[in-house]
Formats: sequence, C-alpha cells, structure tokens
Amino acid sequence: MVRVGFICEGKTERKVIESGNFQQYLTNLGIECLRPVLDAKGSGNLLPENLRESLELYKAKEAEKIIILTDLDEDACITLTKNRITSDENRLIIVAVRKIESWFLADSLTLSHLLKEEFYFDKPEEESVPFNTLKSIFIQMQGRGIGVKDIFTARMIKYGFSVQNAANHPNCPSAAYFLSKLEQIAKK
Repeated sequence: MVRVGFICEGKTERKVIESGNFQQYLTNLGIECLRPVLDAKGSGNLLPENLRESLELYKAKEAEKIIILTDLDEDACITLTKNRITSDENRLIIVAVRKIESWFLADSLTLSHLLKEEFYFDKPEEESVPFNTLKSIFIQMQGRGIGVKDIFTARMIKYGFSVQNAANHPNCPSAAYFLSKLEQIAKK
C-alpha cells in the first residue's frame, strides 16, 4: 500500500475524500489514505508558509505522497494555482476546475437519482459558480433548493456521488486527471 496524505481546500473536498466510495476506490488501487484528511479552511491557507504544520504531520506519519486538492476559483489557469501553492517531489496538487461542485454537475448518475429523472449537464467545468447552478437546477426541477454546501455534499455522497462518475463525463477533465494521477501513484 502506498501511504498518501490529503490536504483539502475546504469541507466539501474533505468530505469527498473521506467518503466510503472514494476510500474503497483508494483501497482497490493499493493506496492507504492517512488520517486525518486535513481541511485547510480556504485556498489562502494552502500557501507554503501555512502548509508547514500539515506537511510535518504527514511526514511524521511517513506519507509517501501528499495530495493537495483545491479549486481553480478565479485563477486564470491551473499553472498559476499550482505555482501559488508550490510543490516538491512528494507533493501533488490537483485543481478542480472551477470548483469541486463542478464534479457534482458531472455525475449524471447521482443527479439523475436525486432529481428522479434522467439528467445530464453538458459543460460542468465551464460554470463559474457550479453550486449556484445546482441550486437553480433543483429549484427548477423539484421546486426546492439544496441547502448549504455541507448538506448538499453529504446528500450527493449518500446517493452515490463518486469521482469516478464525474471522471467519466467527457467534459470534466480535472476529475479524470485526478484519478489518473492516483493510478500513477499506485503503480510506483
């Protein structure tokens, strides 16, 4: 098993990583997810000077790789986001394009289940605020909202959300990239 620590930008990313579905995927790959999965509580806390304590924790736990999962937000490109955080040989930065909620939009299977009818969103990573798009979809199709991000994330996970489903969407390359990197780590 490859020992991997995860540092997440926020609660949503942490919940996705901690989900049973994702943990089973990691186990099947041969990756051990070190605990705790860390929540940086915002992208500003992913700056090098703010990561020292988290990196030391995972070093003490003998992490072979540390994955930082963040959103692109308003950065012009993925490279800028990665350069802001900085990397080294045992660190990998994964950037969800625009925000991780784009991956929710890309999971047609789970959204179809929740909406109780077939659902497909063509370009999830082009949405500047995918959470607001999800709210609008649920109001339009079910006549009610989705609550706050925390509650909606838990609901998506409960009903089967998986990064694999999002990665299978033809217009969600950041989720596919994430899984391909995990597969590469597992092969080492």
